[in-house]
Amino acid sequence: MSRTVLTFGTFDVFHVGHLRILERAAALGDRLVVGVSADELNMRKKGRTPVFSQAERLAIVKALKVVDEVFVEESLEQKRDYIVEHGADVLVMGDDWAGKFDEFNDVCEVVYLARTPAISTTAIIEHIADL
Repeated sequence: MSRTVLTFGTFDVFHVGHLRILERAAALGDRLVVGVSADELNMRKKGRTPVFSQAERLAIVKALKVVDEVFVEESLEQKRDYIVEHGADVLVMGDDWAGKFDEFNDVCEVVYLARTPAISTTAIIEHIADL
């Protein structure tokens, strides 16, 4: 029986940490579905729009070999709906969210993966701004 893995992210200024977490998520199943945060959602949660547009970020993530499907994540409050809609067997989130999505254990397995140390989109953007 095939296993669908679902994960979410902004994937702005795509870097090796993004690639590694997507590869590790993909290894947990047979199909990887990725929700890419909408520009408006990023504005609400981070107080800024992404460097790359929603369309560009969708194209970048969709082009990866390990990704089978992408969609726009419009709202953090719709995680359960996205899990059900995409038939996810596993929800993967970074360990900075550990415990925050355990409420979905009734509809899928929830796995928290360690983030790649010393790599941060915010730090990259700040470094570029300082140049």
